[in-house]
Amino acid sequence: MRAIANFTQAKMALGQFIPIESQATRYTLGRMKKLMTYLGNSQDRLRIIHIAGTSGKTSTSYYIAHLLQDAGHSTGLTVSPHIDQINERAQIDLTALSESEYCAKLSQFLALVDNSGLAPSHFEVMVAFAYWLFYEKHVDYAVVEVGLGGLLDGTNVTNRPDKVCIITDIGLDHTDILGDTLAEIATQKAGIIHSGNTVFIHEQLREVMDAVQQVCLMQGAELKIVRTDVGEEEYGLPTFQRRNLSLARSAVDFVLRRDSDQLLTSRQVAAASRVYIPGRMEVVNYGNKTLVLDGSHSEQKVNALIAAMRQRFPNQNIALLVSFGDNKQSAVAENIKLLRQLGTSIIITRFSKGQDEIRSSIEPSILAAYAKDAGFQFVTVKSDPLAALALLKKTGTKVGLITGSLYLLNDLHKTILSQSK
Repeated sequence: MRAIANFTQAKMALGQFIPIESQATRYTLGRMKKLMTYLGNSQDRLRIIHIAGTSGKTSTSYYIAHLLQDAGHSTGLTVSPHIDQINERAQIDLTALSESEYCAKLSQFLALVDNSGLAPSHFEVMVAFAYWLFYEKHVDYAVVEVGLGGLLDGTNVTNRPDKVCIITDIGLDHTDILGDTLAEIATQKAGIIHSGNTVFIHEQLREVMDAVQQVCLMQGAELKIVRTDVGEEEYGLPTFQRRNLSLARSAVDFVLRRDSDQLLTSRQVAAASRVYIPGRMEVVNYGNKTLVLDGSHSEQKVNALIAAMRQRFPNQNIALLVSFGDNKQSAVAENIKLLRQLGTSIIITRFSKGQDEIRSSIEPSILAAYAKDAGFQFVTVKSDPLAALALLKKTGTKVGLITGSLYLLNDLHKTILSQSK
């Protein structure tokens, strides 16, 4: 393979791994285990904190990485999808590698993949690269966000008993793959729990707790229930982020005590509460408007987002810009109905790309019909996301919200930041 010189070439090289078959067909660990064995099982040479759940995985991962770094430990962080650029998916100390270093490392890694004779998916390549890179960089800890589910997710190839697992809030999502009940989904999420692991979770619905406790019992894992939120109103976070931060604090407290006899301080927790998390309740000044960017796409996430918006912007009429992925067909009508609580105006757009797989948005005309049924007074379709953003900027409301898909944010985020105050 010829050397990769820039991000454009990196995406072209990685494009060969984007599968054409359905996600459900590919939901297996067989390829990933073979690939990691060929690569020397670098994941089993790392101390790992593994995060699964429906809502809050990325935020919790960022909080953990920040807390560990602030405590003096080098940290690898892998999350998905990325918002601006592919190098966000393998960060060292919360910093993405430079374009030149990322491309050089990726060139070296993809040569190994080519020589393996295996045919991994795009997501599997990204995860394997992160594990390989973190070992190359000798990080003290790897913070690993699950992509989908847990049991058969590509990240779930770590076998060390000292792994720490976090299960964030669980709701109905990806029901075509994970199951259509909370118990089935929770069992899939808890699949990251291996023999001897320590597990952190907030108290949730009984069927969720029963499923997680059953897996812990089978694996001989220790379950720690986090019963209180950290910081209360002190850090100015919405409720759902306080839950994520408290999970992160509890897990890192445990790790630091166990491995280095350290204690987290209130200053470190306060500093973590301010860590930059792209696309998760991200607030920017955009023209004469306050713009909130959030990739919420499930009913659970949308409800949490609405509560956070009402907490931060009480009694405001908020203009919305939305698009939803075509894999969210079953929930989109209810999600748009929920979003109607925030305002009377909605702009509907589309995206036409995925990252780990081919992904398209639901047709704007379908979303527009749902919006009218939900009672939106002003419904506008702008298929070009940048044109939709320009229209949102012109609306008379003081606050705007872009939501429905992280892939939509991937289309708009860099433009918004480049034009923000």
